[in-house]
Amino acid sequence: MASVHLTIDGKEIVAESGQTILQAAEAAGIDIPTLCNHPALEPIGACRMCLVEVEKQRALQPACTFQATDGMAVHTESEKVVETRKFLLELLFSERNHYCMYCQMSGDCELQDLAYRYGLDAWLYPRPYTPLPVDATRQHFVMDHNRCILCRRCIRACQEVVGNYTLAMGGRGTDSMIVADMNVPFGESSCISCGTCLQVCPTGALMDRRSAYRGREAEVEHTVSICTVCSIGCGMSVVTRDNQILRIEGDWDSAVNAGVLCVAGRFEILDEDRRRVTKPMIRRNGSLEAATWDEAIGMVAGKLVATDGALAALASSRATNEALAQFAQLFGKLGAASVSTTVPVPDFLLEAEGSLSVLDESDLYVVIGDDLRTDHQVAGIMIQRGVMNRGARLIIIDDEPNGMDEMTVHKFGTAELDRAIAIAQRAEIPVVVYGPGAGDLLPKLRVALGSKAQYVGLVPGSNARGALAAGLSGAFEADGHKAVYVMATDEQLDPALLDQLATAEFVVAQASYADALTERADVVLPDTIWAEKSSSTTNTEGQVQSLQASLRAPAGVKQDTEILDLLAAKLG
Repeated sequence: MASVHLTIDGKEIVAESGQTILQAAEAAGIDIPTLCNHPALEPIGACRMCLVEVEKQRALQPACTFQATDGMAVHTESEKVVETRKFLLELLFSERNHYCMYCQMSGDCELQDLAYRYGLDAWLYPRPYTPLPVDATRQHFVMDHNRCILCRRCIRACQEVVGNYTLAMGGRGTDSMIVADMNVPFGESSCISCGTCLQVCPTGALMDRRSAYRGREAEVEHTVSICTVCSIGCGMSVVTRDNQILRIEGDWDSAVNAGVLCVAGRFEILDEDRRRVTKPMIRRNGSLEAATWDEAIGMVAGKLVATDGALAALASSRATNEALAQFAQLFGKLGAASVSTTVPVPDFLLEAEGSLSVLDESDLYVVIGDDLRTDHQVAGIMIQRGVMNRGARLIIIDDEPNGMDEMTVHKFGTAELDRAIAIAQRAEIPVVVYGPGAGDLLPKLRVALGSKAQYVGLVPGSNARGALAAGLSGAFEADGHKAVYVMATDEQLDPALLDQLATAEFVVAQASYADALTERADVVLPDTIWAEKSSSTTNTEGQVQSLQASLRAPAGVKQDTEILDLLAAKLG
């Protein structure tokens, strides 16, 4: 790639051709302040905070949009630049009610940081003190217009990154406001609560309900890990303080999701109201009573040996690769008649197929066997982004209502498959996205489209690929077995699975929370949750990804692999 040579603040820089001054400066470790700029968004030069002095240019230029050229000389902190930035900051602070001492972002606010940087200690211009509305109609986060600087980051994130186009600018001049749809309350809008706008906001205008006022950036820890809600395997950053999760943010550097999270992965994963299990328990006289680990493991080992193979073992698809492999090995050696996982995988999804990256290239999506508004939501966001931003078309094949119906160019029933095929054959880069409900229609698509189409399979559950790699497949069958060992970890089992446990004489629950499973169990072994594990999972593409523990497990709770080790040792 061609390069350009320029000077920034007297330092000679070699930049890539096509880079802006801001990009060249960042690559060289030179800090140019910004407000409206964000690395995940296209620069628009709206806030003018990144203005720099370029020799031979009559006016100051925005570094985020002005291209670096050969021989250019740039000054980022000249007297003229500094005075202009101070003037812009004074205007911003006077425009809205920025009472930093009362704001949850005080200490972490980009606007406040710049005020300190350029020595602002008072408001130069008279303030209007006009109260602006606070929209708290969304479940997970709040919009306070008093703290908004109209940088448009939230609007651009909603459009460019998510493709949802909920947010826009309403009003004119000093009456300009961020609005949702046709200026309806945010909670009644088309917002899908992915939280991308929340994460890119530079001030306290968008406020996370859970983490507000619970810790400044200097007081929290960030742990980069993987979301375990579904099999997409999105990269995320878990923000903690004092061994408590404050919030979850998207990992902008993740190759899978590039920072985008869905409402389940960002917010709902933290909405856990079940009580933690922190001690082993044994059922005595009809009631569960606390026991030592040695007592509980000893009883489990004795009962499992006494089954003479009339034993079923069930592992959660949320378990890690290491735990699933160990589970399969242990119960295989025990001669268990049934060793399976909580989420059986259809035969056509047994092998990983396709890469999610092709969703950002396709001109036609054919979605079959999955509702991407309820499961694999980030894949749905990728498709939505293609439809709204690149003009790609979406076809859904489904006999039932689908959450993405409003995005389709065509919606066909399963009996109309030929019509979908005819359209796909005329596309340049068709992609078939299929889930567990694709069934017998998928082979017909393969025959008709051949190698013209690319295919992306979305496996159900969380770590179903890890379970398959461990040899766990097929549906769970409890009938005829004396004992059932369930490694549920933090999964809440489907009621239909729980009903099957009624015929078993002895049930072991390796679980994180007290729920209907532990109420049925004869022995309960306390297990860690997703945020307390450092191991790996495998996503729907077949990528092995690293989980990093962000929390310490409560005293008395053991890692899933440690529990299986104890049981294996007791069994000899």
